[in-house]
Amino acid sequence: MNNYKYYIGGSLPINATSYVKRKADYDLYQGLKNGDFCYVLNSRQMGKSSLRIKTIQNLEKDNIACVSIDMTEIGTHEITPSEWYASIIDTILTSLNLDDDFDIEELWEANSQLSNVKRFSKFISEILLPSIEQKIVIFMDEIDSTLSLPFKIDDFFAVVRDCYNKRAENSDYQRLTFAMFGVATPADLIKDKKRTPFNIGRPINLTGFQLAEVEPLAKGLVEKTANINKLIEAVLNWSGGQPFLTQKVCKLIQDSPEIIPDDQEAEWVADLIRQKIIDNWQVHDDPEHLKTIRDRLLVNEKQASRLLGLYQQILKNGRVVTNDSPEQMELRLTGLVVKLGGQLQAGNRIYQEVFNWAWVEKELGKLRPYSEAFTTWKESEYKDKSRLLRGQALADALAWAVDKSLSSQDYQFLAAAQDLEKQAIKLEKLEQQKQWQQLLLEKEKTARKLAQRQNQILGISLVLMTGLSGYAWTQQSIAKHNSEISFARELAAKAELLRTYETYDTSVLLGVESMNKIQEFKQWRDSGWRKVVRKFLGGQFSDLPQNAADGAIRKGLTQLPDHLYTLNHQGTVNAVAFSPDGKTIATVSYDNIARLWDTDNGKQLATLNHQDSVNIVAFSPDGKTITTASNDKTARLWDTENGKQLATLNHQSGVNAVAFSPDGKTIATASDDKTARLWDTENGKQLTTLNHQSGVNAVAFSPDGKIIATASNDKTARLWDTENGKQLAT
Repeated sequence: MNNYKYYIGGSLPINATSYVKRKADYDLYQGLKNGDFCYVLNSRQMGKSSLRIKTIQNLEKDNIACVSIDMTEIGTHEITPSEWYASIIDTILTSLNLDDDFDIEELWEANSQLSNVKRFSKFISEILLPSIEQKIVIFMDEIDSTLSLPFKIDDFFAVVRDCYNKRAENSDYQRLTFAMFGVATPADLIKDKKRTPFNIGRPINLTGFQLAEVEPLAKGLVEKTANINKLIEAVLNWSGGQPFLTQKVCKLIQDSPEIIPDDQEAEWVADLIRQKIIDNWQVHDDPEHLKTIRDRLLVNEKQASRLLGLYQQILKNGRVVTNDSPEQMELRLTGLVVKLGGQLQAGNRIYQEVFNWAWVEKELGKLRPYSEAFTTWKESEYKDKSRLLRGQALADALAWAVDKSLSSQDYQFLAAAQDLEKQAIKLEKLEQQKQWQQLLLEKEKTARKLAQRQNQILGISLVLMTGLSGYAWTQQSIAKHNSEISFARELAAKAELLRTYETYDTSVLLGVESMNKIQEFKQWRDSGWRKVVRKFLGGQFSDLPQNAADGAIRKGLTQLPDHLYTLNHQGTVNAVAFSPDGKTIATVSYDNIARLWDTDNGKQLATLNHQDSVNIVAFSPDGKTITTASNDKTARLWDTENGKQLATLNHQSGVNAVAFSPDGKTIATASDDKTARLWDTENGKQLTTLNHQSGVNAVAFSPDGKIIATASNDKTARLWDTENGKQLAT
């Protein structure tokens, strides 16, 4: 067995004895042979290229013409759209031996007035299909490299999708099939949210090696042990069947000069893996595998902390429920975690020991500008408020977090810091208000004393001047003058106070202490500032000289907020809804997320994730559940109290509208797939399908819930019987 060879990295040779056949081999071969559009989108070093080569070999035996296009060979940098499309066509011509019959330069020049995508479409219909009589499969490898092209590539994938759609009207297209391989998701292929997503084809699930599949690998190790089954089990226990790691561990065992002692297979393999892979892994990672995972995790700083936070939850809990959110999909594409039984878990023990808790904490610390404070706060079980950010430090942290996708603990930390900052500002304003009131009292007191002294002097002077005969008139004059002087002094003191503090918060200056008063205050703004002042101060300042008061009050009025809170998303917000009790607000956005907020304070309560933009949201009549509708072809039912997903309601295209029946027992959804559908709220089962001739845009129940109305692009609105789904009127 000394000549038995394991291959680490890259594609295995066509006749490699260590090639492991998996379920994906059968699924891809049968799918393409049947004419299905297939895609194998997975993390790197999972054996995609070897699978592609084996599948091409098997299809060609069945007289199926195969074309293999490596997108990295076409190029992604300093390439024009014309060069890129021409290279694709040239590769197809060469692979099918058509390059002698058709010259790419002549083809390109003859269609110079057409767009690049139209040239490609015309090439397929007028040259490729007429020239090749048998079935054709075009394999496109490293499809993710197209995402870095210096121009939009959505049109290309739209043509691929169009080839699939044309099968219904042109049987020639039934002979043409595409297979795509790469580190991406279908949502990556057409990113323009205004266009139909890349929603065709059959995903091929490429998993790790299973024990029943690895007999070819065992053949190279039979001389190393008396119990080959135990040895292979020990290898898979560490590698999790990950193809690259499994081949590498087998190669390390084969290269070892030792013979493994009986019944010590597990311990021996564990020691070997720690010595040759885990310990000082950066040195041993050749060819690069673990570094590739690390780089994929950290390359995008905007989302790195979110991915690390999600992975940290998996390390802590062992697994998390999968919801196919963008973050979960991206974490799966790193290869670090796998989806198993509806849950995400670490891919294998090697990953868990290399990318362990300490490593995650270290990398998160590098990303956060507030790492030290965050770590101390978390170690206090979120109780040490002294570690929460304040002032400029908080402002800097919030500015840093604006375009990032952070972990839930990061958002919790920043929210707690903001709450503490608001409380401190409120207390500071109350203290300022007390100081202003005290200063006002002191100035008024000083003004009264000054007025009394001047009155006394004035009174004596008048008595001496008029004599006793004018005493009564003098007393009356003194009283009147005393009142005028006192009032003038008080006004002067108050005017000085306004001038001194005109830059402070007007709501505090005018004694407005509650949000309700601020709202009422704003309502009076348009009717004139003096009316507002009279309403809230009983006219106390309404007669102040304009040069003393107008500036402060007018400035304050224009600075009052026009809204109570700002509820932030990363993309355009499409819809909002209040819960029946008014305590919760739901918002949905192009950022693929619905969010729940507390109406009283604007705090975020829950994040509800879709795989594409979310279009609409609706609360159930009792407010206990919420339904969201998305371009990811689903409507989803959630528990409003904890944000847990209760059910997924599937359509064939984006969902445009949702509605609850008045009794809350039925949900209606409307979709671009030309249907509206009724669902049982309790279990998410479909009850009825209501068909239109074009996409359905809106749906509504009658007040008694017995009739449902739908509105469609087919220029009709239709009424239906809710109980049996029969159409009542058009």
